[in-house]
Amino acid sequence: MSPTGNERPGQATSDRTPTGEPASAGPHAEGVGGRVLRALLTQRLVLLAVLVVLVVVVMFALDAAGRLSASYNFDYMSAVLINAVPLTMLALAELVVIVSGRGGIDLSVGSIVSLAGMFFGFAYGLWGWSLPLALAATVVVGGLLGAVNGVLVAYLGFPPLIATLATYYAYWSLALVVNAQRPINSPPIQGLYDLSRTVELPLIGPYVPLVPFGVFLFLLPTVVVVWILVSRLLYGRSLYAIGTNDVAAMWAGLDVRRTRAWAFVVSGAISGLVAVVTVSQFASARPDAGTAGNGMALPAITIAVLGGVAITGGIGRVAGVVLAALLVVWLDAGILLLVAGNIASQVQLLALGVILVGAALLNGVTSRRYGLST
Repeated sequence: MSPTGNERPGQATSDRTPTGEPASAGPHAEGVGGRVLRALLTQRLVLLAVLVVLVVVVMFALDAAGRLSASYNFDYMSAVLINAVPLTMLALAELVVIVSGRGGIDLSVGSIVSLAGMFFGFAYGLWGWSLPLALAATVVVGGLLGAVNGVLVAYLGFPPLIATLATYYAYWSLALVVNAQRPINSPPIQGLYDLSRTVELPLIGPYVPLVPFGVFLFLLPTVVVVWILVSRLLYGRSLYAIGTNDVAAMWAGLDVRRTRAWAFVVSGAISGLVAVVTVSQFASARPDAGTAGNGMALPAITIAVLGGVAITGGIGRVAGVVLAALLVVWLDAGILLLVAGNIASQVQLLALGVILVGAALLNGVTSRRYGLST
């Protein structure tokens, strides 16, 4: 009998749960450390915000100690946001594709950037099209290139990895041969470099660093459009549904193939817009703009996964991708100042690989421990 004597016959008085775990292990009994750990593991936005602050604090400390080759300050952090514009946009493109499920991934985004950029170079730089018309046509061309991926994956049943790897090489070779491997840098193209200038924010401009114009002209509109697409429209609900369980989605009356194909079209259209961004940044339409070095696909996929996009599909948030992009860009900017010479680029690649593996492991740990993914 307990002190109250109010137990019903057969009522359990054990201090353990039906699963055999101590009752104190429940979420209400977690200590402060446990709650913090749970928040970091299950709330990807919280973890990313902490990591961003940690990177900035460490870099500021190294700067104060004289360990960096130049000053790591708010002006520098604002200036390097120009690198975040194309990477974040492509990471959002990967979000749409990966969320669609069935191993969805788009390795061809860098090649689409190169090929669509060459089209933009011809249209605006050589054929004399107006800037709005050339920009819109380039986005359409990117969407059509993405549609090829969508048909291969959704309607012909090709694995996304194989399909987009094939188009990666195909689009890359076309970008190289379309102008005999030469860039297009006519005066109209060179004039676009003004789009990469830094601007002063209204009202608070004198008190904060200048911000790259591309953040407002290209990045923020893309973030808003993708957020509306995946979070507020019926298509977004369908996308998450087929990514979670396409069989159940099909029985619920959703057109799985069309929804998945359109994900690649959206990815291609965003890549087409990124092509215009890269042309303005380089003041030249380069056939290797999206494939030079290690290309744009790997960083974009890394940012998406780090931002909480589950590689298995059905899970991902725009805000997580944006925070992950800030983390990667500001970390890379710090590495450039910390490591001298060409070794810095190799260290950046190492950091990118570690981040990718760490993000995947974190998704697995979270899923096993809490039965969910971030």
